Amino acid sequence: MAKARKVIVTCAVTGAIHTPSMSPHLPVTADEIAEAAIGAAEAGAAVLHLHARDPETGRPDQRPEAFAPFLSRIKQSTNAVLNLTSGGSPFMKIDERIRPSTTYKPEVASLNMGSMNFGLFPMLDRFKEFKHPWEREFLEGSRDLIFRNTFKDIEYALNAMSGNGTRFEFECYDVSHLYNLAHFLDRKLVTPPLFVQTVFGILGGIGPHPEDVMHMRRTADRLFGDGYQWSVLGAGRNQMPIAAMAAAMGSHVRVGLEDSLWIGPGKFAESNAQQVRNVRQILEGLGLELASPDEARAMLALKGGDKVGF
Repeated sequence: MAKARKVIVTCAVTGAIHTPSMSPHLPVTADEIAEAAIGAAEAGAAVLHLHARDPETGRPDQRPEAFAPFLSRIKQSTNAVLNLTSGGSPFMKIDERIRPSTTYKPEVASLNMGSMNFGLFPMLDRFKEFKHPWEREFLEGSRDLIFRNTFKDIEYALNAMSGNGTRFEFECYDVSHLYNLAHFLDRKLVTPPLFVQTVFGILGGIGPHPEDVMHMRRTADRLFGDGYQWSVLGAGRNQMPIAAMAAAMGSHVRVGLEDSLWIGPGKFAESNAQQVRNVRQILEGLGLELASPDEARAMLALKGGDKVGF
């Protein structure tokens, strides 16, 4: 009997897209982020994608010292791969965004692969009341926002982390981002296996239609052949449908409260672990198995949790 295919589940624990007023379950403080991450790992997530927030306002905080209170605690409590954001907030510059990764030398860091319009303002149609003034300003400001990820920015990040053994979750929000990644592969600034995270449903990027998912897969196959590991991220209500669709096509999956606050129509997810358990049920229903952290390390050619700087 053939063995079941192993799927890497990444959990994005808190992120920078949603604000604290949107859900009472969004982790904000270091303790909340640590507890949420540990719970997600216990539920089956092999990779934990981590942002930090100001504990008072909930605003995205990319200072390395904001990550320190939860990194060691998560590492001591789980065997999960810790993946630090280099996206930070779309309002931040690249040198600020990569500072946690250059400081702590994680096994994985995220890296956005192209500039784009990044429209969060439609959330103002749903969310009307905010605890902190920055939240409305943050969403409204995305009407005139270009999330800058130029070739120079990307090369700067790659070079800054090249000596640390950190590999990347390449976040691709559109087909052009796959071609940008192929450009850096041709220049040998990145090496296989590439961990390609295709993102669907953010206004300004590719949509969540099944044809969009298939087109991204076909393009990645053509550009990278067998030199990549494919993962998908569906934003908002697209989270679970895209996870199910793409997993059946051979992908890994990413869930978490960074990407979606929901567990069903009009129903908040109460935790990251709940979303991991939900996608686990979907994957196992498809006859797939969740990869362990060490299996994920082998698939992604990671350096190991004993070689990080925290």
